[in-house]
Amino acid sequence: MTTICLKPHKEESLLRQHPWVFSGAIHKIILDASHPATEPTEGELVKVVDTNGKTLGVGHWQIGSIAVRVLEFGVDELPDNFWKERIRSAYQVRVLLGLISPSNNTFRLVHGEGDFLPGLVVDVYADTAVVQAHSVGMHNVRKEIANAIADVVPQVKNVYYKSDDTLPFKASVAGEKVGYLIESVSSTELASREGFWSMENGMSFRIDWLRGQKTGFFIDQRENRALLERYAAGRDVLNMFCYTGGFSVFALRGGARSVHSVDVSEKAIELVRANVARNFSRATNHEAFACEAFEFMRDIKDKYDLIILDPPAFAKHRDAVKNALRGYQRLNAKGIEQIRSGGILFTFSCSQAIDKEMFRLAVFSAAAQVGRKVRILHQLHQPQDHPINIYHPEGEYLKGLVLQVE
Repeated sequence: MTTICLKPHKEESLLRQHPWVFSGAIHKIILDASHPATEPTEGELVKVVDTNGKTLGVGHWQIGSIAVRVLEFGVDELPDNFWKERIRSAYQVRVLLGLISPSNNTFRLVHGEGDFLPGLVVDVYADTAVVQAHSVGMHNVRKEIANAIADVVPQVKNVYYKSDDTLPFKASVAGEKVGYLIESVSSTELASREGFWSMENGMSFRIDWLRGQKTGFFIDQRENRALLERYAAGRDVLNMFCYTGGFSVFALRGGARSVHSVDVSEKAIELVRANVARNFSRATNHEAFACEAFEFMRDIKDKYDLIILDPPAFAKHRDAVKNALRGYQRLNAKGIEQIRSGGILFTFSCSQAIDKEMFRLAVFSAAAQVGRKVRILHQLHQPQDHPINIYHPEGEYLKGLVLQVE
C-alpha cells in the first residue's frame, strides 16, 4: 500500500479524527515497490503516517486540495467486512431514529462524513437505494457498497448508481457513472414508464432518480416540511424554488387556502403537478408556474402570508461567498418587503460555504434594508438522517430561519 508521510505537527487534525488530509500537509509519498505508476492513482487506498512513521489511518487518495479522505483511523488496512459493517451501523441509526415505517419509506441511509464514509451518499426510496460517489475511491468500490446495502437493508431490492454529476470532473474514471448495480425488473419498469412513488410522512412523491436533481428528491427538508404544515392553515402560500413541490404538498395537507409553486424548470413543475394530483386529486387551490424567481417576485405585494424561499446553493466554494451573501440578502429583502403583515417566512441556505452566522447576518441585513419588524420563531437545520460528524463541522450545510413579519 502507498504510504503518505505527513509534515511535522500536521497529524494533529487526524489525531482529533478529522477525516481529511490536505495536500499541503504531505511531506513525501512512498509508493509500494510493485506500484504500476510513479505517483498514487486517484481513488486508491493509501496509508497515512506521521513524521515518525506512526500509522494514523487508511483512506482514499484523490487529486486536489483534499488529498486523502480517511475511512478508518489507527489501522494499516481495512477489515474484510468494512463496507457491510459501516452500512449496517448507518442503517441501525435510522432504525433507532424511527425513520422507517409504512408512512415513511424515504430516508438518507449514508451521509458522507456524518456516517464515517467520506465521499458517499445513499438515499433510499421505498425499495430502491440511489448511490452517489463524490470521490473516485467510492466509485471504485461501488459494487461492494451496493452488495452491502442489499444485504443490510431489508426493503431494498434495487440499487441505482448516479454519480455522473458528483465525481471530480478532472478525474479519469473507469467504469459506468450511472446505471443499476442491483435491480428487480418490476421496479425498473415502473421507474422508466410511469414514475416511482415513495412515501414521506404519509404523502406520496414521484421520485425521478433517472433524470431528477441530486438523487431525485430533497430528503433534507423532511422535518421542515412537517413544521410548515403546522403554519399553513388558512394561509395563502408561495413556494419559491419549489422543485418537486414537497413544501407545497404539506402546505395543502395543513389546510392552506391557496398554494402557488414556482420553479424555473418546466420538468420540476410537471413533477409538482403530479405530486399534488396524487395526494389531492380534487384540489383546486394549487397552481404551478415555470418562472424565474425574481421575475415572479417583482410584484407580489400582500398576495401571500406564508412564503418559502429555498433556493439552490448560491455558493459552492469559498470564492463565491461574497456574491452569495448579496444574493441571499436580495432574495430575503424581496420576501420580507412583500409578505402580508403577520406573515410567516421560511428561508433557507444549503450552501456549505455559508455558515449559519453568515446566513443570519444576510437575513438581518435584508430586514434592516426593508425596515419592517421581524421575529425569529425557529432556527432550522438538516434532519437526523443527515448527521454531522462532531470532528467534521463542515458537514453542517443546511440552515434556515422561520420569521414572522409585522
